[in-house]
Amino acid sequence: MQKIKVVVAGPRGRMGREAVSLVHHTDHFELVAVIDRINDGGNLANIDGFAGIEAPIFTDIERCFQEVKPDVLIDLTTPEAGKKHTEIALQYGVRPVVGTTGFTEEDLERLTKLAEEKGLGAIIAPNFAVGAILMMKFAQMAAKYFTDVEIIELHHDQKLDAPSGTAVKTAQLISMVRPTKKQGHPNEKETLEGARGATYDGIPIHSVRLPGLIAHQEVIFGGHGQALTIRHDSFHRASFMSGVKLSVETVMNLHTLVYGLEHIIE
Repeated sequence: MQKIKVVVAGPRGRMGREAVSLVHHTDHFELVAVIDRINDGGNLANIDGFAGIEAPIFTDIERCFQEVKPDVLIDLTTPEAGKKHTEIALQYGVRPVVGTTGFTEEDLERLTKLAEEKGLGAIIAPNFAVGAILMMKFAQMAAKYFTDVEIIELHHDQKLDAPSGTAVKTAQLISMVRPTKKQGHPNEKETLEGARGATYDGIPIHSVRLPGLIAHQEVIFGGHGQALTIRHDSFHRASFMSGVKLSVETVMNLHTLVYGLEHIIE
């Protein structure tokens, strides 16, 4: 299999470190550079925790693309950086695989148009854990039979956005098969503002942020005399790497932008 030349953005972050390890230990991937906020001109192997992993460090993403000419960019950084890096990557003929959330419908439309103009694949996924994708798919199936549903997502206390992209994506998938409805008592009142959570198409979404958590979500359905709970837990960030690997392999054969890993899992 021909090697896929990969650049990783944010290698010193918790997700970035996992991505670097994935690329380094995958025979048909080649780590050709990393994008970092510091250490420009250095080598990744000289940074603590990366012994034996040789890759030049760039702070300027455009110069990186010009010099190393990668096939794929893996970006698991922040929403602001992810949006910027995705657009620059497509401009330079690099296929982005992006795991940050915060992309608006307008962002996705603009980036899809750019990807198709360039004839390049791009994958943006709120969650790369295969189990989380199955959880969303199962929730969509259940919503055909249970129209009363609430979503609880739980993440570490350093997460920047709420609700999570996975929770929003789950609500979007459910709303495709569930009629819009207001849940609870028609005269329900919040005695504390926000007690019922945010809502998407009438679906309450609750966000929990605590130290010690990684990424967890449960979708609770209620019916007459019964309840159904579908839950997924990521206990380690390595859980996301199987989806990243699949995305890097798949994006090489795409010519448009795909939003959500569920579209490439058979």
